[in-house]
Amino acid sequence: MESAGIRGKVAIVTGAAQGIGEAVARALAGLGAIVAAVDRNADGISGLVADLSASDLHAVAYPADVGDSSAVDEVVERIERELGPIEMVVNVAGLLRTGPIESLSDEDWKATFAVNVNGVFYVSRSIVRRMALRNSGSIVTVGSNASGVPRAQMSAYAASKAAATMFTKCLGLEYARHNIRCNIVSPGSTDTAMQRALWSSEDGARAVIAGSPEAFRLGIPLGKLAMPSDIADAVVFLVSDRARHITMHDLCVDGGATLGC
Repeated sequence: MESAGIRGKVAIVTGAAQGIGEAVARALAGLGAIVAAVDRNADGISGLVADLSASDLHAVAYPADVGDSSAVDEVVERIERELGPIEMVVNVAGLLRTGPIESLSDEDWKATFAVNVNGVFYVSRSIVRRMALRNSGSIVTVGSNASGVPRAQMSAYAASKAAATMFTKCLGLEYARHNIRCNIVSPGSTDTAMQRALWSSEDGARAVIAGSPEAFRLGIPLGKLAMPSDIADAVVFLVSDRARHITMHDLCVDGGATLGC
């Protein structure tokens, strides 16, 4: 994909230490963005930045917990001071706690919302204030196809992603007058460490692709899992100038698993 207004701009990517966040950071850096890699996994983002720097790409590690409001404000201020005005934001940091509703603890629920909802709110709020003064910016939240379709034993995750999705749409509505576009990319099952943690055997991918009638879960019509790069490509499109007239949109990238619902 061409840079399309990405080259030379500062992009903050949360959850950049692995999986989809790492793929997004690599994709944006490869198109010439100055990437601020944010994650509470300091070693993970340090390794990512070292790898990108070795390829003459521009990225800087900023360890932070997105669930901590003060820490978010501090790191955003530092990024703008050290790298320049943030023009692109990709909220990827996420947490998955599974199990029957009756077995979910208070800590499971709170921890899930602290990252998946509060993190999106804190990061977006901190940065959109600055973007509004410049009348320019693009924010993408990586949600989930589970935000619109009930999932057995994934109630906390699905509810948190639904909240983050609606928050991002409201954000887009409020700040459209400032030329700030806010969109969502909703992946389905993607080959990441989070996905593999759900598998009980080496045949986990096959089971996901086939679906599970007992769990009221359809399979994947395209017959394959997404790769992190598939999600990153959708994110890059939405933050780029090629999507300059798109806002409050939820782009589902799930191989047809939710039948377009």
